[in-house]
Amino acid sequence: MHQAVKRIAINTGGGDAPGLNAVIHAAVLAAQRRGWKAYGIRDGYDGLLKGEEGGVIPLDAEIVAGITAIGGTILGTTNRGSPFQCTLADGTVVDRSEELVERFRAAGFDALIAIGGDGSLSIALELHRRHGLPVVGVPKTIDNDLLGTDLTFGFDTAVNTATDALDKVVTTAQSHHRVMVVELMGRYAGWIALHAGLAGSADVVLIPEIPFDLDLVCQRILAQEAGGKHYSIVVAAEGASPRGQQLLTLEPGRSGRQPRLGGIGRLVAREIEQRTGKETRELVLGHLQRGGQPSALDRLLALRLGAAAVRLIETGQFGHMAGLHGQRLVPVPLEEATRTLRLVPLDSDIIETARDLGICLGD
Repeated sequence: MHQAVKRIAINTGGGDAPGLNAVIHAAVLAAQRRGWKAYGIRDGYDGLLKGEEGGVIPLDAEIVAGITAIGGTILGTTNRGSPFQCTLADGTVVDRSEELVERFRAAGFDALIAIGGDGSLSIALELHRRHGLPVVGVPKTIDNDLLGTDLTFGFDTAVNTATDALDKVVTTAQSHHRVMVVELMGRYAGWIALHAGLAGSADVVLIPEIPFDLDLVCQRILAQEAGGKHYSIVVAAEGASPRGQQLLTLEPGRSGRQPRLGGIGRLVAREIEQRTGKETRELVLGHLQRGGQPSALDRLLALRLGAAAVRLIETGQFGHMAGLHGQRLVPVPLEEATRTLRLVPLDSDIIETARDLGICLGD
C-alpha cells in the first residue's frame, strides 16, 4: 500500500447518468473491505463549500444496498460552475478552491473519488495540480466522448432509451406518411445519435462531426417517396449543424456553464417540410436519455469502475482515472483524459456501416 488510508470521500459532478449509484455502491464496499470509511459529498463540492449540516454523509454497506439498479445519484450532482469560479450573493466571482481543499483536509479525508465527465474531471485535475488534492477519477458521460476510455457508463442506457423511442416513432410515421425528426443529446460528439440511428433503422443521421447539407437530406427523403416508402426517420444530435452555420442554442452560457443547445430538430423539420412538401414532425428526447434504470452493461461497467477507483487510491495513483481499454481497466492520467474530446472518427467502421446500410449522413 502506498499510504495509510482511513477515510475516503466520493462526489458526483456534471449531468446525471444511469450507473452513478452503481459506482458509489462498489466504491463503498471496496473501501469497507479494506477497513476504510467512506463518505459522500453532496451536490458536487457544495456539500463542503456550503458547510451545511448533511453536506457530507457517511456511507456504508447498509446505506448503499440496492442502489445499483436506481438511476440518478444519491449524492446529488451539480454542473453550475467550479470551486475556481464561485459566484457570491452579490455577483462577485471568487476562487474558493484553496478553501475547499482546506475543508477537505479538516474533515480528515485521505482521498477523493471524483465521478464525472470532462468538465468535472478537469476540475479534479486542477485541484490535484494546484493544491495537491489526492484525487482519482471515474469517467462518466452519456455522450461517450471522454478521452482515455473506450466506453463510459450511461451511454448504453441512453442509446437503449433513444432506440426504443425510434421504434415507437416508426409506427406513427408509417401510419401518417410523415417524416419524423428526433433530436438526441450529443453536444460535440455523435455517438448516441449514430448508435441509436443504426439500431433504430433511421434513414438520416446527423452528427456534429459531419456538417450536413439540407439539400442532400431532402433528396434522400424525396427519393424514398418516389421509391414507395412514404415515411422517413431523421435522427439529429443536438450539436449537429448545417454547413457554414453555427450551433443552435436555446440560451447562452453563464456562471461557468456551457451554452444550452437545442433547436436543430425544429430547424431540420421545418426545412424538410418546406422543401419536400412532406408533413414533418419533430421530437426532442432531451433528459429522458439521462433517466431511468441503468442497463445491465452500464451497471457492470460502473461497478468495475467504482472498485477500480479504490484500487487506484490503494496504490497511490492520484491524478489518474480508471479507463476501459479493450476488456481491461487501466490507470489513465487525468491530464490525458481531459486533453480533448473523443469524437466519432470519420474513418471508423460505424461510419462505414452507416454508409453501407444506405443511411444519409448529410454529406
